[in-house]
Amino acid sequence: MTQQVRRAFKYRFYPTAEQAAELSRTFGCVRLVYNRALEERTRAWNSEQRRISFAQSSAALTRWKRTEELAFLAEVSSVPLQQALRHLQTAFNNFFAKRTGYPRYKSRKRSRVSASYTRSAFTWREGTLTLAKTAGPLDIHWSRPLPPGAEPTTVTVSRDSAGRWFVSLLCQDAIAPAPATTTAVGIDAGISDLVTLSTGEKIANPRHERRDRARLARAQRELSRKAKDSNNRAKARAGVARVHARIADRRRDFLHKLSTRLVRENQTVVIEDLAVRNLLKNGRLARAIADASWTELRSMLEYKCAWYGRELVVIDRWFPSSRLCGGCGTVRGKLSLNVRTWTCATCGSVHDRDVNAARNILAAGLAASACGDGVRPQRESSRTGRSSVKQETQRATAGIPRS
Repeated sequence: MTQQVRRAFKYRFYPTAEQAAELSRTFGCVRLVYNRALEERTRAWNSEQRRISFAQSSAALTRWKRTEELAFLAEVSSVPLQQALRHLQTAFNNFFAKRTGYPRYKSRKRSRVSASYTRSAFTWREGTLTLAKTAGPLDIHWSRPLPPGAEPTTVTVSRDSAGRWFVSLLCQDAIAPAPATTTAVGIDAGISDLVTLSTGEKIANPRHERRDRARLARAQRELSRKAKDSNNRAKARAGVARVHARIADRRRDFLHKLSTRLVRENQTVVIEDLAVRNLLKNGRLARAIADASWTELRSMLEYKCAWYGRELVVIDRWFPSSRLCGGCGTVRGKLSLNVRTWTCATCGSVHDRDVNAARNILAAGLAASACGDGVRPQRESSRTGRSSVKQETQRATAGIPRS
């Protein structure tokens, strides 16, 4: 059944000098309003233990525009300024719900800046987009078409650290579920191989950052030689940003293609709940782990499975997928990272570490999906003296051939 979703379509555009100047002023005003409202909220709480609502911040914005000091705020569109206050309200809601930390101030030197326009602040007519207070429509490079009959409800304009301009159009889109299939796949994330599938296939890690490491180092050396606050330093900083943008774009493109393939080919996708933030504390592997971008891959799998009617199962991070023998269910003790192949002392099965882990992840995920419960760390059962997860894994793998 086709489902309606709100979907953002992002395109690059090329502003005129006049449009760029107006949007740059808007970015600066958005940052100022956000920071000033955050300052007022922080002061009210620290001095009076009082919370300021969005309505009160909006009224304060009106007062600021009437002062001589901040009269320039009235020269840009009021909608992006109101949206900045809404974003701040969302940040505080997430903070009070303990989902994020306390909101932080926006820096003048922030690499990416943006402004959001709602329906009253832009004109969309026959495929052309004109923003409030800007001269003429934006010159957008339409790299892919919008859905037929789509009408943007929110437009977000941004400029990244490399100086590229983007516009994101939020539209309603009808997404049809993918054709049903009976296949399922378990995914084990790694560094030398980005993912290993339960089918035995290994997808190599492109290592985008390593491939451009020499280029990045050269650009950073050029930056270090420039005088502080000089124009040449600003140009060198943009050069470093372009290298980072190249790495990020190639990585994102690869992950999109990989995640789309996995979702299209499988009805059920099983992954591990990795604690990437903790893994990044490993000084030797942090750079490689960050380059692999497992969190971004998981995020893509989550929303694409939801879009196309697939099931995504996430098993507990403490499940011993690498140390569990897929043949007899015995859990090995310690297994160092440099051990890529091991032999089970109980049944004599020889396992490829990553393939065995992917198959165990699949089996545990299928068991959890069938039982309607999560997969937890192994613990002894008082009735059988065997791990509950081990029993579930053996039941789930009973009909799966092993190579």
